Amino acid sequence: MSRDTALPKPGERESSALVIGLVNNMPDSALEATERQFRVLLEDAAKGRSIDLRLLALPELPRGAAARATLSARYQDVRELAGTRLDGLIVTGCEPRSERLADEPYYESLAALLEWAGSHTSSTIWSCLAAHAAVLCLDGIDRQRFDEKLFGILPCPAKVGHGLTVGLGSARRVPHSRHNDLPVAELTAKGYEILAHADGSGADFFVKRAGSLFVFLQGHPEYDRHALLREYRRDISRYLSGERTHYPHMPQYYFDAAVTQALRDFETQALARREPALSAQLPLLEQYCAPEALWRTDSVRLYANWLDLLEAEQATRLGSGATALERLGAARSRTPSVSHGS
Repeated sequence: MSRDTALPKPGERESSALVIGLVNNMPDSALEATERQFRVLLEDAAKGRSIDLRLLALPELPRGAAARATLSARYQDVRELAGTRLDGLIVTGCEPRSERLADEPYYESLAALLEWAGSHTSSTIWSCLAAHAAVLCLDGIDRQRFDEKLFGILPCPAKVGHGLTVGLGSARRVPHSRHNDLPVAELTAKGYEILAHADGSGADFFVKRAGSLFVFLQGHPEYDRHALLREYRRDISRYLSGERTHYPHMPQYYFDAAVTQALRDFETQALARREPALSAQLPLLEQYCAPEALWRTDSVRLYANWLDLLEAEQATRLGSGATALERLGAARSRTPSVSHGS
């Protein structure tokens, strides 16, 4: 993967590298981890292709001093996208600050980005909360809150017959971490195609053509092995400090029986003695998390399929001689190399 460079103006492309933007909206504590997760996933999915990754940020998101320094050094403002074109764009979710998405400080910028992406990318991936905001902007479909957080490594079998699901296994699992869902009936009524369901808890991912092919992910295939553990610890610490009312639910299908019991014992202790100092006694547990191999192969395959689509579109746009379908068929015949590192 090539180093980050300036955004390309129309006609400035000098190679067949796929130019992909990453709009990283994650909170300060997860900013660099999120960037690393997407870098590694794209590298594993690239199968030898050259990818030019451009890092982008929404200016309205509140940031601390350290995160502002990181963004200033390596990220560009999304407003610099004006007058440019990207092959693909990935827009991450972020931690919600308001009950209504339309009240979030970045909502207008995200709506403008949505409009730009429809005519200036071949395909855009909207992840988690960004998917919810995009669907609200496009079709007025509002998210619905679960009674409790959907949290864990969930079975998400994919639909066959779509280019993005080629090679995905029937035993596919995906990390999920969300409080809200988008109603499947409303999505299908508005023309969205559901490509995978999340263990009886709504859609895992779905698509709609809006100029660009928009891909909406409610799960987190990019997550590394310890991402859910970090979130679980954060939520426990917030409970112990009084920032949240209820003790968090444990992630599903993530710990074995012995570790689950140890964590239930800690929960009993925390409910009886709620104080921030107790966080220090929470077991480390890194070695006991579910292995990343449970979801990694299918995550790489999904993003490899997406890159195949971008490559086929690029070839057609640049007039390579082969049709998009011919290039896509050739690309799918390649087998991705997969890294299972945590």
